[in-house]
Amino acid sequence: MGHAGMAATAVRYLSSVGAPTAHARVEALPRPDLRAVGEDERPPVDPAEFRRVLGNFASGVTVITAYDEEGPAGFACQSFASLSLDPPLVAFMVARTSTTWPRIARAGVFCVNVLGAGQGALCRGFAVSGADKFAGVDHRPAPVTGSPRLAGVPAWVDCAIHAVHTGGDHLIVVGRVEALGAEDEGEPLLFHRGRFGRFSA
Repeated sequence: MGHAGMAATAVRYLSSVGAPTAHARVEALPRPDLRAVGEDERPPVDPAEFRRVLGNFASGVTVITAYDEEGPAGFACQSFASLSLDPPLVAFMVARTSTTWPRIARAGVFCVNVLGAGQGALCRGFAVSGADKFAGVDHRPAPVTGSPRLAGVPAWVDCAIHAVHTGGDHLIVVGRVEALGAEDEGEPLLFHRGRFGRFSA
């Protein structure tokens, strides 16, 4: 399946959950229930406690980017992971309420920009909604998909959308790696308990 086919698959899914798309011809399916627990069942754990406990898991930070007909799009993403070596797959999770995700889905491709220790401000810029996130941000096209590759990042992964799965109030996006690269030096930007930090051996 080429990039256009992958984009059509992603857009078909977006249409099925009622997200705005530029492809009105796609037939909408019934919107799935966002709740994982029925109204008559024991309520889930307290969201604040969920965030507090899971915040103890330190992670790296990325910015997921793509180009669509409106220009560059991107958002800060903590939920990123490698998934498979053969074929080479990665995955990221995005809220179903994200306004940036539909643009990435339409593009059918994306670039994962792994942020370095000194790029906390860059991360915060991509974490806001409604602003021009690329204002003053140097970037160039990734080699295969043309998605924005941010200047100065320690590593980048150029991907095509491979599959999209539901995961409660988030989507699980699987990307097939088309190209990637990394610098030999530089520390990662880490996120732990709501704060940025650095790696210390």
